[in-house]
Amino acid sequence: MKRRSPLAVWLLVALACGGQEEATRDSQPPSPSGFEPPVLTNPETPVRYPPDLYATGTEGTVVLRLYTDEHGRIIPESTRVAEGSGQPRLDSAAVEAVPSMRFAPARRDGVPVATAFLQPVQFRRPESPAGEGS
Repeated sequence: MKRRSPLAVWLLVALACGGQEEATRDSQPPSPSGFEPPVLTNPETPVRYPPDLYATGTEGTVVLRLYTDEHGRIIPESTRVAEGSGQPRLDSAAVEAVPSMRFAPARRDGVPVATAFLQPVQFRRPESPAGEGS
């Protein structure tokens, strides 16, 4: 089995954290309400897969409830786990990464706005088929 670099693993780990939205944001028209959600702008995921959980093949998805101000800054005390992965250490790893997450602000009719939103964080090994493990 081919071993991937840590960078490749980290990129695969989480970003459902906005990566797909960022790629499609320019190609899709704004929603009918004129609302565009925040988009993660980190060039690399700040989420770190706990090495021992990675080694044992433990996978899961954590859904975080985040709040950003009109500049895209996270309001740290607003962070909550909306849906746990079933693995407390994966949940903790997702929450610990929040202060390092950077977002482009949400927009309503082109104007930056503060908003609460749900942010999925996926912990998947590169060799895992999409959709397996939770």
